[in-house]
Amino acid sequence: MKIEKDFDLTKLNTFGVKAQAKFFAEVKNEEDLVELFNTPEFRDNQRLFLGGGSNVLFTKNFEGIVVLNRMKGMNVVKEDEENVFIKSMGGEFWHDLVKFTVERGLWGIENLAFIPGTVGAAPVQNIGAYGVELKDTLENVEAYDIDTGKQVIFYKDECEFGYRSSIFKGKYKGKYFISSLVLKLSKRGKGNTDYKILRDYLEENKIKVETSRDISEAVTAIRKSKLPDPILIGNAGSFFKNVFVDREELESLRKTYPEVPSFEEEGIIKIPAGWLIEKCGPRDGTNWKGYREGNIGVHEKQALVLVNYGGATGEEIKNLSEKIIFSVSLKFGLLLEREVNLI
Repeated sequence: MKIEKDFDLTKLNTFGVKAQAKFFAEVKNEEDLVELFNTPEFRDNQRLFLGGGSNVLFTKNFEGIVVLNRMKGMNVVKEDEENVFIKSMGGEFWHDLVKFTVERGLWGIENLAFIPGTVGAAPVQNIGAYGVELKDTLENVEAYDIDTGKQVIFYKDECEFGYRSSIFKGKYKGKYFISSLVLKLSKRGKGNTDYKILRDYLEENKIKVETSRDISEAVTAIRKSKLPDPILIGNAGSFFKNVFVDREELESLRKTYPEVPSFEEEGIIKIPAGWLIEKCGPRDGTNWKGYREGNIGVHEKQALVLVNYGGATGEEIKNLSEKIIFSVSLKFGLLLEREVNLI
């Protein structure tokens, strides 16, 4: 394992913004990790664990050590008549894990196809899409305590999962390095096609769901049609979370905006953040969707996505997000929260 100085992070974040790390290390196995924990560069500096760089915005250089997770491997650890338990190392790309499972005819994470980022980052955010979240199939998370170097297993109920949140994003933020996770997947299932966009796509394309691959391919097609490729245009996918409201707030909003959409999951009412952003703009009568200001903007097909057209700084993208947050608050009295982590 090698520790580098003044490392360029431009290619390690999907926004493609320029930033440097004071120190940088890449870990490929648990031996690298144990060795890293004993170095002064790790012990004496602020730390940042990086996976695919798809949920981070660097607004400045990182004056500490960035650790890139490159731990690889996926395998079946056990199975019974109904379920198969899959273990994946944290450095694997999430979509590769989805493909690994649907190729084996397993059900559970097919709705999470084509989500960018690594397996190790998935529990931090409790990633979710099209009516499914990671917590629905997670069995446990294996992690290392960065202060003691000891391996710890967190079972699902210990992870305190919420909407795009977990214990690893809350009180244990930066305290554990996630090395792997285990999923409990079903050998039989019909899949979750309740989410309107997915259901409409399947109906419009006359797709009869017979395998989990049918759903994963549909989700992949939908995501590709709505989200820009970060290789072509710098972005981090959805920049904002959907907004939680209670029933009283929703009814109050509908007195002024009767068309406001909402959906309810597990008793929680959400208003799509994209709709709120589309109803606001930098000036009266305009729409944030498709807005461009120099090298930054809002994607023309998806208002949730902020983009770097090339040469933008993280601070510029952050400032644009603050303008959007302010405009939504001014019009609707609702506070947008960023899904992307600011560094």
